Amino acid sequence: MCTAATYQTKDFYFGRTLDYEFSYGDEVTIMPRNYEIAFRHMGVVKSHYAIIGMAYVTDDYPLYYDAINEKGVGMAGLNFVGNAAYAEVVDNKDNVAQFEFIPWILSQCASVKEARALLAKMNLVGTPYNEQLPAAQLHWMIADAKECIVVESMADGVHIHDNPVGVMTNNPPFDMQMFLLNQYMGLSEKQPENHFSKELPLQTYSRGMGAIGLPGDLSSTSRFAKVAYTRMHAVSENSEEASVSQFFHILGSVDQQRGCCEVSEGKYEITIYTSCCNATKGIYYYTSYDNHQITGVDMHRENLDGNAIVRYPLRKEEQIAWAN
Repeated sequence: MCTAATYQTKDFYFGRTLDYEFSYGDEVTIMPRNYEIAFRHMGVVKSHYAIIGMAYVTDDYPLYYDAINEKGVGMAGLNFVGNAAYAEVVDNKDNVAQFEFIPWILSQCASVKEARALLAKMNLVGTPYNEQLPAAQLHWMIADAKECIVVESMADGVHIHDNPVGVMTNNPPFDMQMFLLNQYMGLSEKQPENHFSKELPLQTYSRGMGAIGLPGDLSSTSRFAKVAYTRMHAVSENSEEASVSQFFHILGSVDQQRGCCEVSEGKYEITIYTSCCNATKGIYYYTSYDNHQITGVDMHRENLDGNAIVRYPLRKEEQIAWAN
């Protein structure tokens, strides 16, 4: 289970948590402009926009979980188990395999508007990467500084939803998640007034009572509501430090701790990493479960005209700044 979000101050930010019980060996991976992308059904692309994101790299190919491109577009794939369904390869369509959907969009789209145009011609297929890596059941969020959409490939076709809250989690489908926000319309950052009864002298006894009813469990519907509320009320200064810090606080509201969500005997889902991308500047920040220090990778400090991917393994050991 995972959570993705956007945030806007002076710059545009995009990121996610990856919550799972184990890691494949994730690395911040830069795909420069001249790295050849061999799409399974769409030929080879030799030149494209540069991309930076978190990926599992196999056969020198990055399988991205989330990424941004040099034009400021971000994209993340999250689990959508039980609802995701992919098409068969057909003629007269752009047949794109599920595992290459992120580079297909980010390699050639400078905006969500351009992504919409590609989606209209695309046929998302279930071609696996290989026998050991079958097609994952996912849905995706695509965003830039102007708009955000969710793409869900289901048995009845591909659904593209406008995403006014800039948040996505897992099941149920996105339109149902948005509908369920109706039950939280009474929440507020302000202290509540007594509407229970004029005959009872009810009073607040604590700060924060305007948000009583905001869920705090780890289910996908509760995480959706929690991050949507937190993001839409978040306030920070425009500086890079303040913006990045606030973004990590937003996603930190649904951080998963080992022991709270058992997925099988003795195995627990945890927040393996949390990412925050400054999509405006091309910087990928992250923290990992055992390392709360923010690590940054700036794509523009690399040779973006190269033809080989650049890889930075996650820093997983806790970094403690001693004061004495």
